Amino acid sequence: MAPRANWKGFLRLSLVTCPVALYPATSESEKISFNQLNRATGHRIKYLKVDADTGDEVSNEDIVKGYELDKGQYIEVTKEELEEIALESTRTIEIDEFVDKSDIDPRYLIRPYYLRPDGKVGHDAFAVIRETIREMDKVAIGRVVLTNREHIIALEPMDKGLVGTLLRYPYEVRNEAEYFDEIQDVKVTKDMLDLARHIVEKKSGHFDPEKFEDHYETALIDLINQKRAGKPITPKERPRAGNVVDLMEALRLSVGEEAAPAKAAKPAKKPKKVSAGQKEMLMSITGKKLAKETAAKKPSAKPQRKSA
Repeated sequence: MAPRANWKGFLRLSLVTCPVALYPATSESEKISFNQLNRATGHRIKYLKVDADTGDEVSNEDIVKGYELDKGQYIEVTKEELEEIALESTRTIEIDEFVDKSDIDPRYLIRPYYLRPDGKVGHDAFAVIRETIREMDKVAIGRVVLTNREHIIALEPMDKGLVGTLLRYPYEVRNEAEYFDEIQDVKVTKDMLDLARHIVEKKSGHFDPEKFEDHYETALIDLINQKRAGKPITPKERPRAGNVVDLMEALRLSVGEEAAPAKAAKPAKKPKKVSAGQKEMLMSITGKKLAKETAAKKPSAKPQRKSA
């Protein structure tokens, strides 16, 4: 079952309109997460909204938004006032223009969403818009209102649906000159480039996200399982930095390292036998993502027939 839609409304290209729903394309809920605990009692920490001066707890109905003009000086803005300036286009993604994907600076990309027809009507109009974008090999630029703010959204076809990526406004992107101006102008020799190019060619391939493992997530799962089993936690030795200080020597050593055959991996150790009484106590966690995938693969249990 798909997650609940973040937004529902209409997609419009000139006079062609269809009802659509917007869904988050990414999720971090599968990652290991922690709660904060009181070390003395082991109880969870609870956060309260309190007055910064009096220390008294404040109920939600007594909390208003405020813009800080100066330190300690605020202009209060009510919910009703914010509703008054709400944009009229809250329920329509209006396609304004079509651009080449290469025109969009990666710094402007925020997060992706899936866009699909909402309900049983409008599939024809949705298909026309989708296939037009696909045939023209363009990205459709529109506007969408989420959480009362208007965002730029870039739409492109994916399979039978559309992927909409929220874009930043220019004022949200920092000027690179503030960071790059102090970089020294260095002349790179042809020999250095040739060695570096050789390394790149050896490492060239096609991007496949399945090849990458979240090593920190794996280490977290391993840490929790070790603590659950009552095993001592020993810090791992950090890799030491090499002593190579000459850039050309570093490049040459890198080329040699790439050419060297990979060492054979050591066979995995056999797991120790666990008694029946320990089995439940030592049952490992797998992480939310792996647990979800495993559950999806398990066949549903068949009901047993009772004999007459």
